Amino acid sequence: MTASIAPIKQSSSIRTNRGSYWITTFGCQMNKADSERMSGILQKMGYELAKEELTADLILYNTCTIRDNAEQKVYSYLGRQAKRKKLDPNLKIIIAGCLAQQEGESLLRRVPEIDLVMGPQHANRLETLLNQVDNGHQVLATDEQHIYEDIATARRESAICGWVNIIYGCNERCTYCVVPSVRGKEQSRTPKAIKNEIEQLASIGYKEITLLGQNIDAYGRDFNVGEYNYSGQTTLSYLLEYIHDVKGIERIRFATSHPRYFTKELIDVCSNLPKVCEHFHIPFQSGSNKILKRMARGYTIETYKEIINYIKELMPESSITADAIVAFPGETNDEFEETLSLIEDIKFDLVNTAAYSPRPNTPAASWPNQLSENIKVDRLREINRLVEKTAKARNIRYKDSKQEILIESINSKNNSQFMGRTRTNRLTFFPRSSSNGKSYKTGEIVNVKINEIRPFSLTGSLL
Repeated sequence: MTASIAPIKQSSSIRTNRGSYWITTFGCQMNKADSERMSGILQKMGYELAKEELTADLILYNTCTIRDNAEQKVYSYLGRQAKRKKLDPNLKIIIAGCLAQQEGESLLRRVPEIDLVMGPQHANRLETLLNQVDNGHQVLATDEQHIYEDIATARRESAICGWVNIIYGCNERCTYCVVPSVRGKEQSRTPKAIKNEIEQLASIGYKEITLLGQNIDAYGRDFNVGEYNYSGQTTLSYLLEYIHDVKGIERIRFATSHPRYFTKELIDVCSNLPKVCEHFHIPFQSGSNKILKRMARGYTIETYKEIINYIKELMPESSITADAIVAFPGETNDEFEETLSLIEDIKFDLVNTAAYSPRPNTPAASWPNQLSENIKVDRLREINRLVEKTAKARNIRYKDSKQEILIESINSKNNSQFMGRTRTNRLTFFPRSSSNGKSYKTGEIVNVKINEIRPFSLTGSLL
């Protein structure tokens, strides 16, 4: 299926030479991965990365619409670039991602200086769409389409750890979430295409890959049953086993999981595969079954706890992280307390928190029992205090322990230190050379003794 491209206005002049570009990414890991691919496409076309945003000849905002404050930030950035374009008509402005998909043509009416509005399903088609812009059109590309493979052009931010998309889109219908309407239906990549990409990364020195999906443990359910043979169908469990033997890759992670599809089989497979890291990000969203039902999440807190308990049984040192929403429409004090109790009970390593934000075209946005901003602020503040407390308590287990750290980069705030992560995904800082003078380089796995703990990071010394 090809995208419809709407020529809404003609440009007075067409600039044919390539210049510099700047990409600002808002939102999730999926957006970061999309930005890396689009950056690679721009470089292939002859654009060079600008030294700073306000000097770039092409501006691309890869946007998020999960919450209202993310949208408002985009419009603030857009206003600045629209002023620039009045002084330099050759400036190209591109709005990509979820806000682009949600707002579509209304974005062009609101900010007529924009040259291209493109939804996330069109990220791999950036060159084709930009050629339309160069031919004098203002372009709108937001129709649903098959996402074409393009794994060779990504300009990745890290040379050690790489994102690998395995499933696009989302078929869930959570009553608060706009993602299905902006990222489209689930579309799994074939195991062979995924493994090919991982092998490419390994061949140029990558040591860690993170498999990405909006609902990653729903991987493969859009395939015909039996097309790949693992318990009768292709699953995330099958895929992990299929890619595990790629030479050169030392660590495998995946995100984001949905409790509805997180099976005991998947946990068994993770515990048996040495490269799969002991870190599981499984959003629970609310500790109240009544709220979960109104959210249409499709599981209960009892089911969620069974998943976590089984992980802890097989992999006691695992790190468990999650997402939670407070002040959902109609949430009572008792229901909020149930969320706090769940955090106390499970003792998460980290919980990403947010106050409920009404999103366009979602059922919950039109419900009459919206909570006040004061309640949202108070509950968010309270849950964040608890999250910091539990995160620090969980970090105590690292004190004086030996941890395997994959060196990712030099600490940008202290050039004498490296930065890396434990297998459980704890950010760790440590000296660039050991006490006996031995030095190391990025991509190596080293043993570090943890000397200092903080709520969200560690500091140690090389062993």
